[in-house]
Amino acid sequence: MASERRAGRATPVVEVAGAGPRLVLVHGSLLNARRQWVLQRSLASSFTLVLPNRTGYPPHPPLDYVDFEPQADDVARLLEEGSHLVGFSYGGIVALLAAARRPEAIRSLTVIEPPALRLARGHPAVDRLFLDMSTLFWSGPREPRPFVEEFLQLVGGKMQGTAMQLPQTLPPDLEQGARALMVERAPWDARIDLPALARAPFPKLVVSGNHLPALDAICDTLEQELRAERAVIPGGGHNIPLMGAPFNDALVGFLERAERQAAARG
Repeated sequence: MASERRAGRATPVVEVAGAGPRLVLVHGSLLNARRQWVLQRSLASSFTLVLPNRTGYPPHPPLDYVDFEPQADDVARLLEEGSHLVGFSYGGIVALLAAARRPEAIRSLTVIEPPALRLARGHPAVDRLFLDMSTLFWSGPREPRPFVEEFLQLVGGKMQGTAMQLPQTLPPDLEQGARALMVERAPWDARIDLPALARAPFPKLVVSGNHLPALDAICDTLEQELRAERAVIPGGGHNIPLMGAPFNDALVGFLERAERQAAARG
């Protein structure tokens, strides 16, 4: 039905693998969970990986509108007591909202360059990115590949010599991911309750790549307001998880510290 196609109120397709503490990984835009977290599969030796595919992304059917609010509800329902929650880019916004819904279930929260522009509005680079992104979404190319090309240039997402290099002809899953990106609710609409998250006792980690002043400013705000740890992992642009070991090592170190803190609290 058209209303279901627009609202995206379907049960998310979730892959679960591994054993150990529960680690929920929320993918960003363009890539679904399989493509986004390919270099984090090795963590299944120490954690139970929970990999939801956000609605609108394969293997879900396409949607006319992709909204972070129902997706945050989906992720919140996946959180069991003691869950570690990680969100990348648009998935970072989903993770922040889900964490505010279920703080009692969370052992730690990690966000990687979420484009929550509202949090740092007034910063010149953030305001410039808002204008550029608004122009792209309102009057940019209507075909998936040129749209993604412009999008990746704005967010620093295109990396040479990595799995993120955009093919000339998009395979079906990437084309659907591109079309989902094109109809995502604007991330600057997100209203994130930072004071509530700051009060929550679980540790927080903010990850950035030191490549785009606007995203750095948002991460600076999150670090300060949430009293979070900060990891800066340069060299990968916006696609920090696709760097593999540098990101994995920083994440695992943080998760292990969170586990020790939880054990000490009893």
